[in-house]
Amino acid sequence: MAKAKAASGRAADPAHRAIEVPLERLPVIDESSIEVEAPAEAVWASLTPALVQTLSARRFAAAARSLGCVETEVGGDLRHPGGILPGFVVARAVPPVMLALLGEHRYSRYGLIFRIDLLPADRSRVRAETRAETTGRRGHAFHAALVRGGVHRMIAGSALRNLKKRAEAR
Repeated sequence: MAKAKAASGRAADPAHRAIEVPLERLPVIDESSIEVEAPAEAVWASLTPALVQTLSARRFAAAARSLGCVETEVGGDLRHPGGILPGFVVARAVPPVMLALLGEHRYSRYGLIFRIDLLPADRSRVRAETRAETTGRRGHAFHAALVRGGVHRMIAGSALRNLKKRAEAR
């Protein structure tokens, strides 16, 4: 795949950016989950296509640009560290149980961690944990609008529903 371009027009260096946000230090904001009638391997195989479908829509790419995110396009291998989505870089990947995305823009540093739990009878539970820290008045206002306003839960729910549909169709 072609090198991803940063909002500035320079080639993004996602591998370098992946280490700039300390995932474990970011406060937990919330967690959403969904049960899937498919084994973990099918869920894992469906995870990145579902994220591309959810996060690469024009409105998310435009939002990533307007917020000053370096990552504004889809690029690289999303199943490995360094792959990018609008607003995110893959920081960790442990197939078939965990994918961690990290991002940063002018108001916040954040992470979205997908954990796939094995359940009996070839079923899985997918948990999407959001972590974030904000700075300044504008950052806190942004956080309030996104999280308390329900926008974040709507986006996470959409990603989980897309994942469930894809994994169960495999």
